[in-house]
Amino acid sequence: MNPIKNPFSPGAGSPPPELVGRDPVLAQARVLLGRVKIGRSEKSLLLTGLRGVGKTVLLNEIERLALSEDYHTVSVEAHEDKRLGPLLAPHLRRLLFDLDRVAGAGDKVKRGLAVLRSFITAIKLTIGDVDIGLDIDPEKGAADSGDLEIDLPNLFVAVAEAAAERKSAVALLIDELQYFNQRELGALIMAMHKVQQRQLPMLLVGAGLPILPGLAGESKSYAERLFSFPDIGALEEADAAKALQEPAHAAGVSFDAKALHEIFHLTKGYPYFLQEWGYQAWNLAPSSPITLDVVNSATAIVIRRLDENFFRVRYERLTPSEKNFLRAMAALGPGAQRTGDIADALRVKVNSLGPVRAKLIKKGMIYSPAHGDMAFTVPLFDQFMIRAIPVFAQSHEK
Repeated sequence: MNPIKNPFSPGAGSPPPELVGRDPVLAQARVLLGRVKIGRSEKSLLLTGLRGVGKTVLLNEIERLALSEDYHTVSVEAHEDKRLGPLLAPHLRRLLFDLDRVAGAGDKVKRGLAVLRSFITAIKLTIGDVDIGLDIDPEKGAADSGDLEIDLPNLFVAVAEAAAERKSAVALLIDELQYFNQRELGALIMAMHKVQQRQLPMLLVGAGLPILPGLAGESKSYAERLFSFPDIGALEEADAAKALQEPAHAAGVSFDAKALHEIFHLTKGYPYFLQEWGYQAWNLAPSSPITLDVVNSATAIVIRRLDENFFRVRYERLTPSEKNFLRAMAALGPGAQRTGDIADALRVKVNSLGPVRAKLIKKGMIYSPAHGDMAFTVPLFDQFMIRAIPVFAQSHEK
């Protein structure tokens, strides 16, 4: 069992050796790419799901499909400390310059650059100490109001018109959409609405946590008519087995059926964890086939690695009161928990948990699958919290 030839690749956004169980979403993406390219309306896609289900992998695969269809792509990841305008502007600048280099580029590309120049001036965009410069006069009155909900739609239309002039199309791919504030998300939705109304060749494929459909709906009530929200969940057992067995077979190795069943039981079918267990089991196995005993031996290593990396990095961002909330929630068992039950476990009033709950939602640690319920956004994090805080100190005892 050569570790260099290990086909499994646990990592953030790392492409798995076998992308399984996602054919319906990829088929949706192909239809979207095809229809937008020929000027037909189609709902853009906002993928939703927990951490570790492979949303980023899907975004990367959809970008590959877009590039194969001669799209120009903009791929970014939202985060808490960077706003939407500064995040997009450098990439749109690069895209317009690419269009400008095409032989015979016309007035629409020049106008797109002028509108972008206005937009940059309006948001006073800088990266470090260096302004993102454009050696072109701004177009006065276009995307220069300083109001993102006015300026971003105007900018998107100008960029999409430039692409249409070059008989091309634009795919925006944005990960972690839930980090945008309501105003920014609203501006993004308005911009895509204006583009779609004009049947211009621009689409959006985004990804975010399960709270994303609710955030989009709160920002703009028509979001559900503008986007599809495919739910990216855990794999079924047959697909999970395929994700492990087929890459192993390609390297001349196999898993015993009992080993595959145990890995599915441990991982609940979440793709990131499948890669972790597959990776460690491969490295521990003396030879093919990989047996149940090997998987059992690998489990301790995997849990330690997850605790020290995947889980720990999220745990360290928590305040003591947030850790207590999550520990109480974990102690109630797997699945969604009522906020009232968490309050009872902490021996506090329900309304006193509001600020802590809001901070945990903002940090992307929990979400509300139904009114009054809370669930972890990170699979298996409940088990980690029990290991991390084995003796739960009730907040009222402090």
